[in-house]
Amino acid sequence: MSSNQEIETRRMTSIARKMHWSWIRNKIGLFFGMDLLLFLLLFGGWLADQEYTRLGAIQWDCVHIFALADEPAQGSLIKRFPWVHQKFGDIVYQVVRVEDGDEGDGDAGALRRTVLLEIYVAETFIVLLCLSLAIFIFQSLFSFLDYGSEEKKIRRVLRPLQDIALKADELNRMTFSEDKYQEIEEAIEKLQPGDSGLLAFGNADLQGIEAAMNNLLTRMRDSYRQQARFVNDASHELRTPIAVIEGYANMLARWGREDEKVLDESITAILHESSHMKHLVEQLLFLARGDSGKTKLTMERVSLRDLMQEVYEESLMIDEEHPYRYQPAAQEVVVSADAMLLKQAVRILVDNAAKYTGSGDEIILGVGVADDGRRYLQVQDTGIGMAGNDVEHMFERFYRADDARSYQGTGLGLSIAKWIVDKHRGQFEILSRTGLGTRIRVYL
Repeated sequence: MSSNQEIETRRMTSIARKMHWSWIRNKIGLFFGMDLLLFLLLFGGWLADQEYTRLGAIQWDCVHIFALADEPAQGSLIKRFPWVHQKFGDIVYQVVRVEDGDEGDGDAGALRRTVLLEIYVAETFIVLLCLSLAIFIFQSLFSFLDYGSEEKKIRRVLRPLQDIALKADELNRMTFSEDKYQEIEEAIEKLQPGDSGLLAFGNADLQGIEAAMNNLLTRMRDSYRQQARFVNDASHELRTPIAVIEGYANMLARWGREDEKVLDESITAILHESSHMKHLVEQLLFLARGDSGKTKLTMERVSLRDLMQEVYEESLMIDEEHPYRYQPAAQEVVVSADAMLLKQAVRILVDNAAKYTGSGDEIILGVGVADDGRRYLQVQDTGIGMAGNDVEHMFERFYRADDARSYQGTGLGLSIAKWIVDKHRGQFEILSRTGLGTRIRVYL
């Protein structure tokens, strides 16, 4: 171990000990406050019980005072400690009723005090105090018994900070000559925008910088490729409806004014394609807002049974081509979620199931709790299914399997559902077989 590492290790050890002693002091202070509160509650409860037992009720309209007695109570432990009695005496708790004097007694206008109850409390006070102190001492000793294990935990938490400090010190002590700067500059200049190569300095002193810069280049290239593919796919998806709308508009301009059949066909096609394009743009905007962090989730307690029941009833009304079956959980299943977004994700899964399932084939919706306690939503169909390679890419934006290209869609729905589930820290479980159907579970 180098001298700098030894110094840093000693420094972290000192910090760990300071944190541990501060933690112990705070813990002992918390114990003291809790035990003091326990003592006051026990002592006050004992006095209330004595008053209720002897008088039959708590005398709220009387004066409750503590006073010193001239002599201890019979059998009191105070008698065994004369010096305590001489210095403090025995303490008496009194319940006193204060009334105006009667004229017949000659005390008209004066206050008359009647002692209803006297309780010698010194002995009980000392016993409860000793009990509270014993509990406090036991708690304090217990805090010190696990000193070693707690300090190891603190050091384990501080270890990443120690590693960062050592790396920072190492970088601070690293000196670069002009030749090394020249090597870095020449290696960067050799890279081309479309090149997939990585930096290679060939210098042991620059290995850390080489690895960091190559990781950065890899991430930048992956991000660039993903962005370029997204733009190309979006352009392709928008170009088709725009071309259709443009073609029917030209046909309207040439023959549509006189031919009602051409007019009706063009209007229907334009409305259909504009609706498709509007849906696509809305999906693109949703993903763009999500990527930029502008979509905020409103978390609340959501019943998965009620949410899936709503989707089930809506599906029965909207889709008359497929029979739907709902399998609710035996017990109530509640999660913390954004109800609107979660329902949107489920609707996407149901729409996909309906799209790729033949007319008359059943679609099953379900809610349940797995053996490990995780709660889930489930959509199962008997459609065309997916191959294993397609399952791996099904959540990528604009990705569509070869079998699915003949069905109308944008390729963004599952990407939106994935974004919503990820924001809820959920997970997908996909079980699919070509020609048999697909079962998608969303664990929350």
